[in-house]
Amino acid sequence: MKLLAAAGASIVLTFAKPALPPGGLPTAGTRDFTPSAETADATGSAETAPASGSSSFASILSSVEFNERFGKFDACFVLKSLDDGWTLRYNEPRCVTRFSPCSTFKIPNALAGMDCGFLRGADHEMKWDGTSQNRKECERDHTLDTAIRDSVMWYFQRVAAGVGAERMQKYLDALQYGNRDMSGGLTKFWLQTSLEISADEQVRFLENLYTGKLPFDARAVETVKGLIVFKKGDGWTLSGKTGTGGKGGKSMEAILGWYVGHVHSGDRQYVFAVNASGDGAMGPKVRAITIEILRKVGLTPSTSQ
Repeated sequence: MKLLAAAGASIVLTFAKPALPPGGLPTAGTRDFTPSAETADATGSAETAPASGSSSFASILSSVEFNERFGKFDACFVLKSLDDGWTLRYNEPRCVTRFSPCSTFKIPNALAGMDCGFLRGADHEMKWDGTSQNRKECERDHTLDTAIRDSVMWYFQRVAAGVGAERMQKYLDALQYGNRDMSGGLTKFWLQTSLEISADEQVRFLENLYTGKLPFDARAVETVKGLIVFKKGDGWTLSGKTGTGGKGGKSMEAILGWYVGHVHSGDRQYVFAVNASGDGAMGPKVRAITIEILRKVGLTPSTSQ
């Protein structure tokens, strides 16, 4: 089902399994729907979504105003329910377009480092070599825990080197991670060089991570899942990783932002991937927009920002 956004981009709700509400609707896996005067509100957004466990989602989404929230950025938003199998996509053509994963690759990088034994665990410490970094928080010794929290590039470049090219390629192939292209170099292939991945592919990777389908040691999986928890509260947990790409590969002049992750809300689980392009697009900004959308649809409380 397709819900029309304010200007051009559409919101598409896709069902992994046929859903047939009372009254009978087509049971195709994906249905495009243009609201009529009887089925749309003043903004051109559909009022109902015939999906088990998500019957109120379309009416809620009609007030999200994706275009307004992303503003000047060209952006996409993918949210998948791990319980019902439906997937929501905003700006569907961009959802399948590949971009550099930037620092979101720290998730599979950490998994590979732990799985092969290069990293011992969350407290695995590496010494800063004294070279100047683009952020002061990177100019100190770090553990895996703090390196993920502070998005420390040099730490994960050493992790990639420790995993090695041959093993890393095998991991990328096993994960079916984007285009799996490491030609940009072992310590920078994910940094706006050769490796690219779409938001849809990020969601597939995260779905496999949170449903136990990745070819990694169970301890590695649980450790990394714990390390990317961003905030939690009574009955909810938000996990995720940002990524920022810049002009000429310099993240100080941001033009690409990512936020990918997982929401555990009550007894429901969701994975998501969001990216945006444009001057000033950066991971923290995309994260803030994502959290606002998740809050708007009731998956995180207003205090989660």
